[in-house]
Amino acid sequence: MPSSSRWPHPGGGRSFTETINVTGDQLLSKVKSLIREGNVRRIVIRRRNGRRLLSIPVNAGVVVGGAAALTAPVLTAIGAIAGAVSGLTLEVQRNQDE
Repeated sequence: MPSSSRWPHPGGGRSFTETINVTGDQLLSKVKSLIREGNVRRIVIRRRNGRRLLSIPVNAGVVVGGAAALTAPVLTAIGAIAGAVSGLTLEVQRNQDE
């Protein structure tokens, strides 16, 4: 079950973080799905032990083009992580509508 915390972000609005546990097989599709949702600011991929593997800033330009706008190196890195690690945690920072 996702957990969350809330804090203000530099843009003046509020954001919150959601934590989602995924398997390596689910990683790429889950990242693409999160980006398509449109209210995501950053995605951090961590091992279950808490070690950060990759941090992906998501901006409005990426959301407009959907997940296809992610560059090939980012998609390659996500695919490599998915193949090498079985248990992962996604930290998803989202914009909070006020």
